[in-house]
Amino acid sequence: MTDQHTDADLAASLPGDFRSAHAEVNGTRLHYVIGGAGSPLVLLPGWPQTWWQFRKIMPALAEEHRVIAVDLRGMGGSAKPAAGYDKKTMAKDIHELLRHLGIEQADVAGHDIGAMVTHSFAANHPGTARRIALIDVPHPDDSLDEIPMLPPRPDRVHPWWFAFNHLHGLPEQLVAGRSRHLIDWLYRAMLLDQSKIDEHARAVYARAYDQPEAIRAGNGWYQTWRQDIEDNRGYAKLDTPVLGVGGDQGYHHATARALPKQANDYELVEIPDSGHYVAEEQPEALIAELRRFFAAAKAG
Repeated sequence: MTDQHTDADLAASLPGDFRSAHAEVNGTRLHYVIGGAGSPLVLLPGWPQTWWQFRKIMPALAEEHRVIAVDLRGMGGSAKPAAGYDKKTMAKDIHELLRHLGIEQADVAGHDIGAMVTHSFAANHPGTARRIALIDVPHPDDSLDEIPMLPPRPDRVHPWWFAFNHLHGLPEQLVAGRSRHLIDWLYRAMLLDQSKIDEHARAVYARAYDQPEAIRAGNGWYQTWRQDIEDNRGYAKLDTPVLGVGGDQGYHHATARALPKQANDYELVEIPDSGHYVAEEQPEALIAELRRFFAAAKAG
């Protein structure tokens, strides 16, 4: 593949009828890639990536679903407003996007920050959420206050970037034009097989996060966690069926700890031989689990 970077080129490079588009919703502009036919399935990415992280699973899922991979508010081809990075507002972005597309109900799968938005989507728009999948990360809750300043275990990656991304101004100064260094570090730490995210993909992500406004926006997803935690306290347990799926070397343990407190109808699946970036490291295993889980929704 050539070193294509525009979203239109990237969408066109996928098998099938995927296309890149934009929509004005909830006071912001969202970029999304859509293709396939069948029941709607929304894919929400995480930091520091874009919709492109789902490139390995979108064609297979599009055989049974109308797949809509969205750049979250502040990400990639979407607008980067000054505010609105709490997960409740970002969930409303997705809800309004679906209304814009004429979709009344959809399945939603989110990874990392996208998983947090997915949970909030189900909590705030239960009539629109049919089933949801949280990939490797749960919604922010009080357990975040238990993370120590110093790494407690040498065999587990310490999430120092949680605090780093809460800083105002400094990340933009340090990372602008150098995001590739940060991205490569994260993959070295949380990807078992480095070849699963190739040079082209890393270049796509670095380009998306090289500009100060993109860094500021991505940091906003973390800087709103106090509000997210407060919102979570007001949520009832989800009645929407939930799949918590993650890598055996990722953060699945956090999801397994959180879901019994956050959902009434849930199941947990651990994917072997995978770090945090499940959709890229073990795409076939993730495709199988998402197909199985969302097929049950159609059958029901």
